[in-house]
Amino acid sequence: MAITSKLPIKGRITNIQRFSIDDGPGIRTTIFLKGCSLHCSWCHNPECISPEVQVQFFSNRCTLCGSCVTACPVGAQLIIDEKRIYLRDTCQRIGDCVKACNFGALETVGREISTEEVISEVNKDRVFYQRLGGGITLSGGEPLLQLEFTREVLTCAKKNGLHTTVDTAGNVPWKNFDEVIPYTDLFLYDLKCIDPNKHREFTGSINNQILDNLHLLVKENKEIWIRIPLIPGFNDDPEDIHDFAVELQQMDRISKIQMIPYHKYGVGKYDSLGLKYELNKLNPPTEERIKQIVDLFLEDGITIEY
Repeated sequence: MAITSKLPIKGRITNIQRFSIDDGPGIRTTIFLKGCSLHCSWCHNPECISPEVQVQFFSNRCTLCGSCVTACPVGAQLIIDEKRIYLRDTCQRIGDCVKACNFGALETVGREISTEEVISEVNKDRVFYQRLGGGITLSGGEPLLQLEFTREVLTCAKKNGLHTTVDTAGNVPWKNFDEVIPYTDLFLYDLKCIDPNKHREFTGSINNQILDNLHLLVKENKEIWIRIPLIPGFNDDPEDIHDFAVELQQMDRISKIQMIPYHKYGVGKYDSLGLKYELNKLNPPTEERIKQIVDLFLEDGITIEY
């Protein structure tokens, strides 16, 4: 009988961010997984939405040297009338153009990585976790869509004595949560809006499953931090705030509620991916407006950090 060895489990990620202080307690190493079941209009990680490998083109870095045109075997890279043209529908994401570019105008986003490679990378900062707290955070995208990989990483992390955090939007079947709960110390749970129609309009999906999963999760005796993105014109009127408060008052095991004011840090990524940013005219909330929202939460008995 032939002996077969178990193939290493791999996941598709966009980035490993070390020394993160915004993705859970202490100093974290955050792994950004590719693929999401929501399409939030304000997403600052649009490269994490599609599960497929993509090529980013940064026009401001292009020198029109033509190396990518020569390297591309399918004719997706062109220079016409001294203008750089990238035919994304033609592109097969082979990557030859990226290798040929010496100026960083083309970058591949999305790579395969094994569980062992992730843990090896995370363990490089073990001394910081031990001194300052922290651990590993799986984010994205939606880490619970790559269930086998996420479960394996969390399992190995716990075997290595690491604190584990999963950052999730909750828009997955409950069984996906069930698979990782034993190996997860903290859930960062994104709660974007309570009104289902608004939620569908701005994220592409209703929120029934998200709310159902949150109510189930609070029964699991796990630490949960709620994270609410504050998006002007979407979830910041008094009725929205009251709806949040009513929902959260039903849950007695929420450790922390955080509000993340809208910002434009990731807007430049959209153009590099050939995507249109729909909220170009939207401005971040002022400090005065943020404090008004905090006071509205307090009036309903909810203490929120930002």
